[in-house]
Amino acid sequence: MFGSDCCCWDSFTDYNYDEIEPQSFTLPSPIPQWPQGKGFAQGKICLGEIEAVQITKFKKIWSCSPLFGKSKSVSFYRPDEIPQGFSIVGHYCQPDGEKNITGYVLAVKGLKPKKLLQDAASKLPALAKPMNYTLVYNANTLYKEVGYIWLPNAPVGYKAMGFVATAEPNEPNLDEVRCVRADLTESCETCEVVFSANSFFAKRQFQVWKTRPCKRGMLCRGVSVGTFFCSTSFTKGDELTVACLKNFDSSLQAMPNLEQVHALIKHYGPTVYFHPDEIYLPSSVPWFFSNGALLFKDGKDNGIAIDAKGSNLPAGGRNDGKYWLDLPNKDVENRQTVKCGKIETAELYVHVKPAEGGTFTDIAMWIFCPFNGPATLKVGLINLSLNKVGEHVCDWEHYTLRISNFSGELCSVYFSEHSGGEWVDARDLEFIEGNKSVVYASRNGHASFPHPGCYLQGNTKLGIGARNDCAKSKYYVDSSSKYRIIAAEYLGEGTVVEPPWLQYMREWGPTIEYKSGYEVDDIIKHLPSFFRFSVETLVELFPTELYGEAGPTGPKEKNNWFGDERW
Repeated sequence: MFGSDCCCWDSFTDYNYDEIEPQSFTLPSPIPQWPQGKGFAQGKICLGEIEAVQITKFKKIWSCSPLFGKSKSVSFYRPDEIPQGFSIVGHYCQPDGEKNITGYVLAVKGLKPKKLLQDAASKLPALAKPMNYTLVYNANTLYKEVGYIWLPNAPVGYKAMGFVATAEPNEPNLDEVRCVRADLTESCETCEVVFSANSFFAKRQFQVWKTRPCKRGMLCRGVSVGTFFCSTSFTKGDELTVACLKNFDSSLQAMPNLEQVHALIKHYGPTVYFHPDEIYLPSSVPWFFSNGALLFKDGKDNGIAIDAKGSNLPAGGRNDGKYWLDLPNKDVENRQTVKCGKIETAELYVHVKPAEGGTFTDIAMWIFCPFNGPATLKVGLINLSLNKVGEHVCDWEHYTLRISNFSGELCSVYFSEHSGGEWVDARDLEFIEGNKSVVYASRNGHASFPHPGCYLQGNTKLGIGARNDCAKSKYYVDSSSKYRIIAAEYLGEGTVVEPPWLQYMREWGPTIEYKSGYEVDDIIKHLPSFFRFSVETLVELFPTELYGEAGPTGPKEKNNWFGDERW
């Protein structure tokens, strides 16, 4: 009796779809009529030989809840309300317990190539029906089989894009999905685990993942189709049996024009709140330069003044350590003034770029602070304010809005948190006015978070790490009005003039090495003995900036400028 997978499946063999139809998430306010353009927010996107639409309506097929173990349940859905002439490429799944569905699945339609090739007569069509299906997984209870997942078997020269779920044991209809010609696809990889049936009694571990293109960034052309990948024997590094699409339309006609970008920022731009006890507030870059910031060169004792635009900074090249910026060093009073910034001058510096092969727009919003304050160490119930560790001259932080080019709808926001970050679905954001959300900048470190509270950088289970405290205050910057677009390469040369300081690729602060862990070591000696081992071990998890000062590089030197966000 224990030889089969022990999961309790809610069968929908006699289901009424109308009673269980999930609700898709909607933003707090209606989306406005965007300024006129080419293909942005028109509902359809041309990918070359394929036209795609984004499906956000679904019908539930069945739901899985493990009988044993701690696994959460998951439901599988069929895309609904498919436009005439379009076909789906797979089904969708999402963990149960979530109020809304925020995902999507692409439906596709084959197009005739604009230019006929010499061998056009022998060229395969863009889409094809599967030959048949392979049963990948079926879930058993003590009584009967009620859940099935199938992989479409693509014809030669084609690839499957997703799996199909059924509540009956019959093989799905061949018209259910379409496979895509292999040269119109790109490889994809697993990312977030959606479900894992880790029951003690299960002889096979059934797992479900979200997928994403292997190559991501503003120059990449992989397009996620929104389906899932599942397996009972998958090992990290194995090649997936499904693929993603590829955008062959070099014009990226679905990307917003400059007028539309301004409209998007004014509609969605978050308000950035700094902590009530924040000392080191942001400023504009020109204010920092105009108030005594200095450029130093290796081998020279004295720095030189920087003009407001940064025109005299060394441009291009690489971060070779030969140049760095620093605060004013002659007037102590002025140095402290510059360290504390001038929030009235602050503005968000915006980089607009294609994502997911041009089917999404990423609006990366960078904020500058002249100084990053020291860290606060949390050890259980004890909070230890450090004097020097964690601080450095200049701080660049950012968050990114990801907007669907199919609809113009805000889908998620990326919150950059020190050496990493996370994407947060729009449904989980805090909105304060219409569709404008909130970004909380942590005290001293200015990392971005979606909600107020204390976020621990370290070991959350033991309660040991560096504190990131976030709260609303009178210190804030409204990015919907206080912003400046500094780059949008896809719009073409000259459309957006990049400021000279953006081409400065070296450090924005000096490098100062402390004696390894000198301040932390001293604190450890004064802690109760039962804390010491944990702190000494976990302190190795902290970023290297806790053991010295190192000025950051500017936005264009970060790997997410051309690449995708780290997640």
